[in-house]
Amino acid sequence: MAGEQLGRLLLIKLGDGASPGPEVFTNLCGLKDRSFDLSANSVDTTKPSCTNPGGPVQKTSRPGIVSRTFSGSGTFVSSAAMKAFMVHVNDATVFNAQVVVPGLGTYEGSFFAANFTLDGSMEDDLQFSGSFEAADALTFTAEV
Repeated sequence: MAGEQLGRLLLIKLGDGASPGPEVFTNLCGLKDRSFDLSANSVDTTKPSCTNPGGPVQKTSRPGIVSRTFSGSGTFVSSAAMKAFMVHVNDATVFNAQVVVPGLGTYEGSFFAANFTLDGSMEDDLQFSGSFEAADALTFTAEV
């Protein structure tokens, strides 16, 4: 287990919005499943050969728009931090967050809740699932 990392250490930490002063980041509590998607659109740069237009055409591409999305689900845990976070969900406003990727580093910046669902059955705990998209370019700090 030299380089393996625990999935439960993939975290999204919500900022408290403190200004002035250092912002405090708190784990989104209750997460059981989580994922962090780092993707980029593919921009087609394919051109037929000018010297051999009837020959084979090599598809070429370059990276386009990048996307950073954190998704997770788990048990809804009522707390002061969750209540403050739910204001952003209810009002569709941007909040600061950190995504901690164990063994790699931390992505930090502004996010918004692209979707957030609460559900539960009569006898089970209230569950949630959400997807959070970057609202601006994120900074990355490598793990030391």
